[in-house]
Amino acid sequence: MPIGDFINVIPPPVFMFIHLSAFAIGAYFAWRSFEAGAGMLGWAFTLFAAAEISYLTYHLDVTNFLFAHTISEVLDLGAFVLVFAAATRGATAVLRRGEGRA
Repeated sequence: MPIGDFINVIPPPVFMFIHLSAFAIGAYFAWRSFEAGAGMLGWAFTLFAAAEISYLTYHLDVTNFLFAHTISEVLDLGAFVLVFAAATRGATAVLRRGEGRA
């Protein structure tokens, strides 16, 4: 028996609820980020929301698991890179402003 085999007893609608909830959270944060003028974060959350839709395609029997998982991981990686870029961009701007006062 492989590790984690217990997950097979959880009904598929539970996974769909989890991914729909994560999609809603990502879409909300994307909307709020774009509204606040934080476009890079907005795109990061948009990629995260798209990854959740990709996961849903497996649970809806539109794609197979490996395809949906691979696409979702690539989208999540892109989101992670954009969050990191947005965070470092903000931090370096603060540091530059601090150097100007010294």
